Parts: sequence; C-alpha cells; structure tokens
Amino acid sequence: MKEIIQQLPAKAREKNKEHRKFFSRLKKKPPKQLDYLMETLHEDEFGRTDCLQCANCCKTTGPLFTEKDIQRISKFLKMKPQQFIASYLRVDEEEDHVLQQLPCTFLDADNRCMIYEVRPKACREFPHTNRKKFQQISNLTLKNVAICPAAFNIVEELRRRVEGK
Repeated sequence: MKEIIQQLPAKAREKNKEHRKFFSRLKKKPPKQLDYLMETLHEDEFGRTDCLQCANCCKTTGPLFTEKDIQRISKFLKMKPQQFIASYLRVDEEEDHVLQQLPCTFLDADNRCMIYEVRPKACREFPHTNRKKFQQISNLTLKNVAICPAAFNIVEELRRRVEGK
C-alpha cells in the first residue's frame, strides 16, 4: 500500500487532463443512473480497499469541522466546545474550522481514528464518491484522486464504463 500511496500524486497528475475533460463532459451530460452507478462502484471498491492500510486522507488533509461536528466531538471528549477549538482547531483563510496540524491528531499508530464514532461529517463522507449528483463535485474529486487510491480507482472505472475505454 505504501508504494501505491507514494505513486498516487504522480498518477493523478498524469491523468489530470483526461479526468478534467471527462468531468466536463459528465457535467454537461451525465449518464442516466449515474448516482446508482457511483454507489455500485463505491461499494465494490471499498469492498476491496482497507482504509486502515492507507489512512492517507488522515495523514495529508484535514476535514472542515462544522458547528455540529465541534459540538458532538467536544461532548465525546468531555470538553467544552471552545476548549476543543483552542486545543485542536484553527480558522483557515476561508473562515472554516480546520485542524491545527497534520497528520490528524486523532489518528493513532494503527491508522485508527480515536474519535471514529463521532468523526466529522467530512471524514464520514470521504472520498465523496457515493454522493448524489456526483458530477457536481468534480473539482473536489480531482483533488481526492491524488489523495485516495480508492477514489482514483473509482474514477478510472467510471471512465471505462461511461466512455467504454
């Protein structure tokens, strides 16, 4: 898995132009049943992919923390929300709450999330490949294929099925 993760950014850059063109066409004319197809591809890929072997998302990117996330996580950690924010979060240039540091503070040595039961919404939904109206999040997906091997594989399989390649 380590080798796959190391090669992923280069593979994503290599395919970026093709992926951009594909997503541009997908936005203009999404295939019927795209949501169903994405759900199927997502389930198939994550049936083969063990996130605990990777955790690259937790090591290289941080989620946005919504107010609901902050309330839920701080309660779980038996902290006041302001104490949680001061201890773990910062406000980024877009005025969003994000982690102060990477890798994620809550990632343990075994790639397990110490707050998994209450993790942020962004973490629960990552890499967003089974989201409804998938064609509308192409910019996010282009970023995620460089981080998540499963997202990369899902996009490649989607291209094969849609374009017949």
